[in-house]
Amino acid sequence: MDLEARSLQPNVKAVLLAKLREYKSDLNNLKSEHKRLASANSNQAARDDLLESGMADAMSVSANQRGRLMMSTERLNESSDRIKESRRTMLETEELGVSILQDLHQQRQSLLHANDTLHGVDDNISKSKKIFTNMSRRMSRNKWIISSIIVVLVVAIALILYFKLSK
Repeated sequence: MDLEARSLQPNVKAVLLAKLREYKSDLNNLKSEHKRLASANSNQAARDDLLESGMADAMSVSANQRGRLMMSTERLNESSDRIKESRRTMLETEELGVSILQDLHQQRQSLLHANDTLHGVDDNISKSKKIFTNMSRRMSRNKWIISSIIVVLVVAIALILYFKLSK
C-alpha cells in the first residue's frame, strides 16, 4: 500500500500517506495491547495455580476476594473480546483500503489512456489544419493563375479581332 500511495500525484499522495501512517500506528497499538493481554491470559493460569497452592485452607478465602478475582477475570475477557473486535475492524479497514487503492489505480490508468488519446487527437487536428492551410493557398494560387490565363486569352482574342477587323 505504501508503494501504491507513493506513486500517486502529490495532493492525493500526502493524504493517503497520512492515513497509512495512522493505520500503521493503530495497528502497532493494537498489536502491543494484544500481546499484553495475551501474556496476561497465559499468566492467569500460573496465577491461579499459585493462588490455589497458597491457599491451603479453602475456607479462609473470603467472598470478597473471589468477587474481585471474578471481576478481574471478567474484565480480562472483555478486553480480549475488544481486542478481537479491534483486530476484525482493522482487517476490514485494510481490505477497504486495498480496494480503494485498486480503484484509484484503475482510474489513474483510465485517465492516462484518455490523456494519450487526447494528445493523439490534438496531433491529428494540427496536421489537418496544416493540410487545409496548404490546400487553401494552392486554391488561391490556382485561381490567380487561371484568372491570369483568362485575361491573357481575352487580350489575345481582342488583339486578333482588332487586327482582323482593321484589315
